[in-house]
Amino acid sequence: MANPVLPSSGVLSPLGLDSVRLAPGFWGDRAALNREVTIAHCLDWDEREGWIPNFRGERPRRGREFSDSEIYKLLEAMAWAGHPALPALAETVAGAQEGDGYLNTRWTGSRYTDLEWGHELYCYGHLIQAGVARLRTHGEDTLTRVATRAADHVCRRFMEGTQTCGHPVIEMALVELYRATGAERYLEMARRFVERRGLPALADIPFGRAYYQDDQPVRQAQVFRGHAVRALYLACGVVDVAVETGDEELLKAVEAQWERTVARRTHLTGGMGSRHADESFGEDYELPPDRAYNETCASIASIMLAHRLLLATGDARYADLAERTLYNMLATGVALDGRSFFYANPLQVRVPAVPLDGVNHAPEGGLRSPWFDVSCCPHNVARTLASLPAYLATSSADGIQVHHPTPAEIRHGGLAVRVETGYPWDGAVTVRVLEGGRGRIALRVPAWAKGATLARGGVTREVSPGYASADGPWRPGDELRLELPMTPRWTFPHRRVDALRGSAAVERGPLVYCAESVADEPPLGDVAARVAPPVEHHVDGVVELEVPVSLGGGEPAGWPYGDAPDGEPSGPDTALRLVPYHRWGNRGPATMRVWLPVG
Repeated sequence: MANPVLPSSGVLSPLGLDSVRLAPGFWGDRAALNREVTIAHCLDWDEREGWIPNFRGERPRRGREFSDSEIYKLLEAMAWAGHPALPALAETVAGAQEGDGYLNTRWTGSRYTDLEWGHELYCYGHLIQAGVARLRTHGEDTLTRVATRAADHVCRRFMEGTQTCGHPVIEMALVELYRATGAERYLEMARRFVERRGLPALADIPFGRAYYQDDQPVRQAQVFRGHAVRALYLACGVVDVAVETGDEELLKAVEAQWERTVARRTHLTGGMGSRHADESFGEDYELPPDRAYNETCASIASIMLAHRLLLATGDARYADLAERTLYNMLATGVALDGRSFFYANPLQVRVPAVPLDGVNHAPEGGLRSPWFDVSCCPHNVARTLASLPAYLATSSADGIQVHHPTPAEIRHGGLAVRVETGYPWDGAVTVRVLEGGRGRIALRVPAWAKGATLARGGVTREVSPGYASADGPWRPGDELRLELPMTPRWTFPHRRVDALRGSAAVERGPLVYCAESVADEPPLGDVAARVAPPVEHHVDGVVELEVPVSLGGGEPAGWPYGDAPDGEPSGPDTALRLVPYHRWGNRGPATMRVWLPVG
C-alpha cells in the first residue's frame, strides 16, 4: 500500500495514496501545485546550491553537514508524487555509496566522529524513508537498494554498543523498513536506539542534553522538551516501536507527553517550539506570539505524530490537533505560488521584514524565502503534500473513517465514496456513495463544532464532537451530509500564558485568523479589539472577517509605565479586516498579529 505509515496493528488502519484520490479543492489544489511546481523548485535549488553535485564528487563540498538529507526528502516527495526525475537523481545518489553501504558526502573518510552534531544517522533516516516510499509506490529499484544497503550497514555498525544520533529520525525510518520488508533486524535496531536515549548515549553540549532528548530515558519523560523537531521525530519513532513490539507502557508514555505538551506548550496555530535560540520548546505556558519560533518542520513532525497516535488509539483528539496544524501551519509554510517558504512562523510580526538577495529572506519569520542555507522546510513541505492523501482517511473492521474532509474519492473493501465539500470555507460535507457495500461510514466532528448535524435519507440528527457515523448497507447514490457550524468565534488564552493576557484571537472553523498590514495600510501596534460578532466577507472564494477595534492614543510620552492601569483607547473606532493566518505574507512585507489586545 502506498502509505508513509503502515503499522501492523492499531485501532485504525491507514488508507494510502492508492485508496484516497484528491480532487480539486483546498488540499487537492495544493497537492497539484506541489507536484507541478514545488518539487521542481526544490530540484532546481538543490542543483544550483551544489547539494546534488556533492553526490557527483564535486569539490569543494557545499552545504551544511546534513544537506544530504534534503536530497533524500526530495526523493521521498518524488516517490509519492510519481515524479519522472526520480530515477536519474537516485542513480546520482547511488554513485556516492561506498562498498559496505556507507553513504555521506560530508563525513566519508572520518565516519561517526561526531554523533552529536554530524547527522549521519539522521541522513540515513531520510534516505530509508525515501526508499520505503519508492518500494511502496513502484517496487524494488536503485533507490530501494541504496536505502536497504545503508540500513544494513547501520545495523552492522550500531547493533551493539550504546551509541545513537543527535538528531532522531532513523528510528521511525527503520521501523517502516521493517514493516515493508519483514526483516526483524530493522525493528530491533530501532528499538535499541530508542532505549539508549537518556542513559545518556551522547556527550553533553552547551544547550544541555535535553536539546536532543538525551537527558532522561523516553519512558521517564513527562513532556516534549529540547529541540522541537528532534523531540517530535523521536516521539514518532517511539510510537512506531511501541506498536510493533506491543509495548503498551511505551505507548502510554508518549501519549502522556503529548497531552501535557498540547495543554501547555503548543500555540493556537498548532505550532510547537517557542524559542529561537535552540529551536526548542520553552517551559510550560511559555508561548510568546512575537518570539514564537514554530518551525515549519516541527509542525510537520507534529502532524506525523498525531497521525500515528490516531492510528494506534482511534482517539479523535489526535485528528483535531492534526487538522489545526494542517490548516494553520503546513498551509502557511508555503506561498500560494508554491515557490517560497516560511521557516519560522511567529504569531506577531512588529516590523515588516526586509527582502534580501539570494537566500535566507527573514528566516526567523516575516517574509517567505525561495530558499534557505538550511532548507529542511521546503523539502519537508514537498514530501508531506505529496503523501497527504494517506493522512485523510482510515479503515477498521467496522468500515471507513474520514478524519479530514476535502474533495476526494475514497475506496476500500468494495465501498467507494466521493467526498464533496467547500471546507474549510463551507461547513457542509457530503459523502456520496459511488459503489455500494457494507460497513460504517464515520466522519470526524471537530471539537469546536458544537451543534453539528448529520443527515441521511431525510433524517437529520445533532451530533457531538468526536465521530458521527451511519451504518450500511450502502447503495450507489446514497448520501451522508455533515453540517459543521462555521460561525466565527473569539478565543481567549489561559491566564497562565503571561504573554497573551488581555488579548483574544478569532477563529472560524479550523482556521486561525490574523490582522495583516502591508505598505501604507494602518499599523497594528495600537489597536484594541471589541469582542463583538465578526462580520464575514467572501472574497474570491476566501472568507475574510471584520472586527470592530479602537485605535490608541499614540506613543507613550517619555515613559511607558504609570501608577494606574492603562485606560480606554482614546482614538476613533474603526473596522479591522482579518485574513486566514495561512494566507498572510503573500502580498509582500507586512506587520501581522493573531492575538489582539482587548479594550
